[in-house]
Amino acid sequence: MTTAETSEQGQEAANGRQAKIVALVVAVSFFMQILDGTIVATSLPQMAASFNVQPVSMSIGITVYMLTMAAFIPLSGWLGDRFGARRVFLVSIGVFTGASLFCGLSGSLTEFVLWRALQGAGSALMTPVGRIIVLKNARKSELVQAIALITWPALTAPVVGPLLGGFITTYASWHWNFLINIPIGIIGMGLVLRFVPEQRETDPGRLDFFGFILSAAGLTFLLAALELSVNWEGGLWPVLSMLAAGIVLSIMATRHFLATDNPLLDLSAFRVQTFSMSTLSAGTACRTAINATPFLLPLLFQLGFGLSSIAAGTYLLVYFLGNFSMKAVTTPLLRYFGFRTVLGINGLIAALSIVACSFLTPDTPPFFMHALLFLAGLSRSMEFTALNTLAFADIGPAQRSSASTLSSMLQQVSMLLGVAVAAAVLNISSALRGADNLALADFRWAFVVVGAMGIVSSLRFLQLPKEAGAEVSGHRKFQQN
Repeated sequence: MTTAETSEQGQEAANGRQAKIVALVVAVSFFMQILDGTIVATSLPQMAASFNVQPVSMSIGITVYMLTMAAFIPLSGWLGDRFGARRVFLVSIGVFTGASLFCGLSGSLTEFVLWRALQGAGSALMTPVGRIIVLKNARKSELVQAIALITWPALTAPVVGPLLGGFITTYASWHWNFLINIPIGIIGMGLVLRFVPEQRETDPGRLDFFGFILSAAGLTFLLAALELSVNWEGGLWPVLSMLAAGIVLSIMATRHFLATDNPLLDLSAFRVQTFSMSTLSAGTACRTAINATPFLLPLLFQLGFGLSSIAAGTYLLVYFLGNFSMKAVTTPLLRYFGFRTVLGINGLIAALSIVACSFLTPDTPPFFMHALLFLAGLSRSMEFTALNTLAFADIGPAQRSSASTLSSMLQQVSMLLGVAVAAAVLNISSALRGADNLALADFRWAFVVVGAMGIVSSLRFLQLPKEAGAEVSGHRKFQQN
C-alpha cells in the first residue's frame, strides 16, 4: 500500500470519526429537548398547586409549547442556510436552555406560559437544523450510523421522561424538571462550539414571508386540532373547524411553494420516491401506529391492569431496553437485507407486536409480557432508524434544508396523530359500551386498530425497488461481494 493510499484511508477514518462526534453532539441536544416534552406532564398537578390554579389550567403550558414549535419549524431550514446551521443550532440550544431556567423560576401561570412559548421556539429550530448539520457532515456510507445516533433520543426519552419526572417531582420539586436542562444545555453548547464546523449556503435568497405565514398557520391549526381531539375540549366543532383551517392553509401553502421562484420550502424532495414514501405516505402511517404505543401502554398497565405507576414503569423499562438494544445491529441488518426488506418485514413485526398487546391481561405471565415488550421495542427502534435514514438517502445537497424541515413537520403530525387515533378509539369503544371509564376491552380495540395501520403501511414499503437506498446501506456492495 502506497503512502498516498494510507494517507487517504487515514483521512477517511478521521472524517468518519468527525461525523460520529457531530451526530453525538446533536443527539445530546435532541435528548434534552425530547426529555423536556415528556417529563413536564408528570408535574402538572404540583405546578397547579404552586401557581394556585386548577390542574386542568396547566394544559395550556403543553399546548402553547407545541403551537409555538409548530409555528417556527417551517422557518428553520431558511434560517440555517441564511445564518449558518451551526450558529442557528447554537442559538436554538441557548434559547431553549434559557427559557428552561425561567420556566423553573416562574411564580405564576402567566410567567410560565410566556417562557414555555419561548422554549417552544427554540425547540422548533433544534431538530431540523440539527439534522441538517448531521447530513452535511456525514457521507452516504456513514449516514445509517449517524441517523441512528440522533434517533435514539426520540426512542428513549419518551420512556425515561415520565419515570424521571415522577421521581424528581416526588423527591425534589417540579422546578427541577426544567432546571435539569441547564447543565445539559450548557454542555451541549460547549460541544457544538468545540466539534461542529460552520457551514452555510452562499446565497439562500430572500425570506418567503408569505409562504412562512401560510405553512406556519397550516401546521399550527393541524396540530391544534389533533391536540384538541385528544383532550376532547370544547366538543366536535372546534376540532373540525381547526382541522379544516389547517388543511385549507396547508393546501394554499403547497400551491404557493409550487408557484414561487424562491419558496421557503422546496417541495421537489417529494418527487424522490424514498423521501416521499418514508416521510409522507407509508412513513406517516407507520409512525402514527408506532407512536401510539408509548401512549397506550402506560394507560393499559395503570387503568386496564390496575397497576401502580411504579409497577407500570418497570414494564416500560423493558420496552426501553428493546429500543436501546437494537442499535448495535441496525447497520449490519440494513447492509444485509436492504431498506425495502427491513422496512417491510420489520414493520410487520412491529405492527404485529402492537396487535399482540391487545391479548395482554393482568394474568399474562410476566415472562411473556416482558418478551413481547422487548420485541416491540426492538422493532420500533429498527423501523424509526430505517425510516429516518432512507428519507435522506437520495436527497441532493440543495434539497437538504427543505427536506429536513418537511420531515420534522410531518413527524410532529404523526406523533400527535398516533395519540389522537388511539384516544379516539378508546373514547369510541367506551362510548359504545355506555361506560364512563376505560376498560380492558377498550385498549384491545385501540391496539388492534393502530396495529392494522402498521400492517398496511409495512406492505406499502414492499413496493420500493430492491436496491432503494443501497448507496447508504451498502446493500448492493454486499450482494456483489
